[in-house]
Amino acid sequence: MYYLQGQTMETIARHLGVSRSSVSRLLSYARDTGLVRISVAAAPGHKGTLAGQISEIFGVQASVVPVHDVHTEVNRLHNVSLVAAERLVDILAPGATLGIAWGNTTAEISRCMPRVSFPGSTVVQLNGAATATESGIPYADAIISRIAHSIGGRMVNFPVPAFFDYEDTKTALWRERSIRTVLKTIDQCDIALFGVGSMSARLPSHVYSGGFLDPEELAAVQRDGVVGDVCTFLIREDGSTDMALNNRASGPSPDTLRAIPRRLCVVSGASKALPLLGALRARVVTDLVLDDGAARELIELVRTRTTTARGAR
Repeated sequence: MYYLQGQTMETIARHLGVSRSSVSRLLSYARDTGLVRISVAAAPGHKGTLAGQISEIFGVQASVVPVHDVHTEVNRLHNVSLVAAERLVDILAPGATLGIAWGNTTAEISRCMPRVSFPGSTVVQLNGAATATESGIPYADAIISRIAHSIGGRMVNFPVPAFFDYEDTKTALWRERSIRTVLKTIDQCDIALFGVGSMSARLPSHVYSGGFLDPEELAAVQRDGVVGDVCTFLIREDGSTDMALNNRASGPSPDTLRAIPRRLCVVSGASKALPLLGALRARVVTDLVLDDGAARELIELVRTRTTTARGAR
């Protein structure tokens, strides 16, 4: 009566013989349980718009979320995550395998997910979360379990460190059957969901604030030109990833990510534009949701870097 027939709450209340507040509670219940879902279809960005420019430059399907300048970084992330959650639901299908990289962004998306059942679906953790002092399991598990619960899917965790201390330890563990099963599930993903980590974001990326790398390692990768990471795989501005520390990373390499048909990257905040540029140049993104501030900064980076390169020639 409300959504399809366009009747007011007052009219519905009179028809059902209940109070207006009862109608309001029923409508809220319908939204919360997934009986009713409100979505906005992602329209293609027209030429000249921020989304259109990004799509044209990088060959991705971009959605730009307008966020008022007075919003805090946390509110900005929430607004972007609301749109990203709806985009993810639009991409999903029954029987799909969804890979998720933990982080501040995917954590917020997991809180914004509507309840929409996709029978036979699987949600797999893309990267390990343990540090030298913590297992990391509760943090990563909360993200994976919330999204799995929202879509009615089964969970596959990845109980390994975010970064191994020794490369040969990773090589040996990757031969274990239990780990190979997780890696095989990742290889079978239809969709990947991830953000980008930044070494200089206003809202600190968990990789750099959570003790995953020690101060000496952080200083070394900064000297090597690292601007951030994708799924805890470190990346430079030009999209290159050839560095020793990545041999110890548990997250999927760009080659592994590119084998996944749909890769939804979600970015909030202009301070993440530089690592996003690296991710786009590495061609690990097919679908992108970002706020207008990050979009403008990304376009400006492309313009200034291109101008500088021409001047150097």
